[in-house]
Amino acid sequence: MNQKFDVAIIGGGIIGCSIAYYLAKEKMNVALFEGNQIGSKSTSAAGGMLGAHSECDGDIDVFFHFARSSQNAYFQLKDELNHMSGFNIGYRKGGILKLAYNEPDAFGLRSILSQPTVKWLDKEAVWEMEPDVSSNLLGAAYIEEDVNVMPNAVCQAFAKSAQILGASLFEFSPVLDIQKKDHSFLIQTATSHAEARHVVVASGVWSTKFFKQLGLDHQLTPVKGECLSVIDEKATLKHTIFYDHCYIVPRNNGRLVIGATMITNDWNERVSLNGIETIIAKAKTMLPTVADMKMDSFWAGLRPQTFDQKPFIGHHPEEEGILFATGHYRNGILLAPATGQMIRDLILKRQIKSEWVEAFKIDRHQPLLLSR
Repeated sequence: MNQKFDVAIIGGGIIGCSIAYYLAKEKMNVALFEGNQIGSKSTSAAGGMLGAHSECDGDIDVFFHFARSSQNAYFQLKDELNHMSGFNIGYRKGGILKLAYNEPDAFGLRSILSQPTVKWLDKEAVWEMEPDVSSNLLGAAYIEEDVNVMPNAVCQAFAKSAQILGASLFEFSPVLDIQKKDHSFLIQTATSHAEARHVVVASGVWSTKFFKQLGLDHQLTPVKGECLSVIDEKATLKHTIFYDHCYIVPRNNGRLVIGATMITNDWNERVSLNGIETIIAKAKTMLPTVADMKMDSFWAGLRPQTFDQKPFIGHHPEEEGILFATGHYRNGILLAPATGQMIRDLILKRQIKSEWVEAFKIDRHQPLLLSR
């Protein structure tokens, strides 16, 4: 391969594939380079909750509005992507029940309950919705609008649709180097090279390499998450339930996804026995019937965490042709559509909300580390 493109995207997870899709819709000549298979890393490990409300935990700020716009985009995308690619993204309504077992738990939900679309349910109302949840419940915050999708299906739908629209996708093509050449960039892979007027780095926690290569002192920290799935033969759970950083997400295919651990600065993508035991124990306190369900599979992934847990979406501070879309931490699935649209608009020089540009820009303020 020795071709010229308008845009080269580094990273074939859900963020990179969303960007490829939105750019290809604008008839731009797009190439996407993925070191492994499309969607095989953090995307395939995600739970798939579109938690615009639950992630913001009551704070109606810039991040919430960005997340909400992305959440809303899925309502149209579920049909749009299915029509174009044939993939069903598993869009599932029902919402999230954030459980409380005592008064301190309920007090901890006060900020999210301040949102107008979130309401408190007593234990009887929760049991009416989900008869199998634990019997010692006090109540729950019900977030009806936080639905879920199947992450890998969304990623594959974006990728396939982008291809249909003319994008070139290169799997097993890790990018080794990016060099400036006049008004474009040379992208070197293990076996070939390409040229592009714009480069978008969207390779999750592995983006640190490109920050350094491109003269920026930015770090992304891996936060390992371990998950498992079980077979819910009776399909009893209708809503996502959440407690103490543990969630159980019902899928349209009869599986329940249970997760997830949070292990900072661990690059090992293998599942640990201790991690799986921890989330199983928590799951059984929320949904006792899970103990009798059959194990389906288990896996781990690395969340890319920035210094403030908000993504980097924007231009290189000194190089207009280089853009970053990385560091989405726990919200890559949720934020994929809005990120793809924002990168598209930055490249095409369309108007974008100034508060979004400021909130996610690459050179935003980082706290000073004081030496000891």
